[in-house]
Amino acid sequence: MKNLFKILSVALFTLGTVNAFAQEAAAAVEETVVAAETEIAGESMHHILMQKFLEGGWGWMLPVLLCLVIGLAVAIERILFLSLSTINTKKFVEEVEEALRNGGVEAAKDVCRNKRGPIASIYYQGLDRYQQGLDAVEKAVVSYGSVQTGQMESGLSWIGLFIALSPMLGFMGTVVGMIGAFDAIQAAGDISPTLVAGGIKVALLTTLMGLIAAVILQLFYNYIVSKIDSLVNDMEDSSITLMDILTAYNKK
Repeated sequence: MKNLFKILSVALFTLGTVNAFAQEAAAAVEETVVAAETEIAGESMHHILMQKFLEGGWGWMLPVLLCLVIGLAVAIERILFLSLSTINTKKFVEEVEEALRNGGVEAAKDVCRNKRGPIASIYYQGLDRYQQGLDAVEKAVVSYGSVQTGQMESGLSWIGLFIALSPMLGFMGTVVGMIGAFDAIQAAGDISPTLVAGGIKVALLTTLMGLIAAVILQLFYNYIVSKIDSLVNDMEDSSITLMDILTAYNKK
């Protein structure tokens, strides 16, 4: 529920930005109509992008834009979550080992309780079951490690959906644009470049928008996956270290 609230908050903020973007784009198009003879080379890049976005038609460009906005909202939320979950693992393990040596299991649990991140949570669950034996500790570490991994991967399926959906919507706009172009040819009974240019232009712009959205989201997706892989490796390595520490402590 908390993750959903975070995602919705980021999405609303981003949609507000998109609304401002759309208003600016509408004003830019009006300026373009007034100054139609202005050369493209003399226009700013953002002006050209906004103009092309509106020329593609809201009917097909808006769904692609929504996929991009919501996908970015989920990706940003995941990046923030993973960044807050990252700690200095080596220093943390040393603190737990020192607390265990000087104050026992309860002192080590206090260290874990005051530290954020999945590794601290796994350590706490393992230490909490120390009285049940090392086998119980190992099972708890493995089980809770899977839970933490699932929490880190939460939302990735949605990003993957938007990566696949964006170019599909773009290609659908392409097909509709081409159908419109051929309908214009059929109605006129003649093939004229100016007659079909509008439909073909919409087709190409929607495809371009869909591919741009997919590329941007794919970059974020790969970064998040690599971040999760790094954290999972740290979790596995730290879990082995915890078992070694408790085994040594149990022999005392």
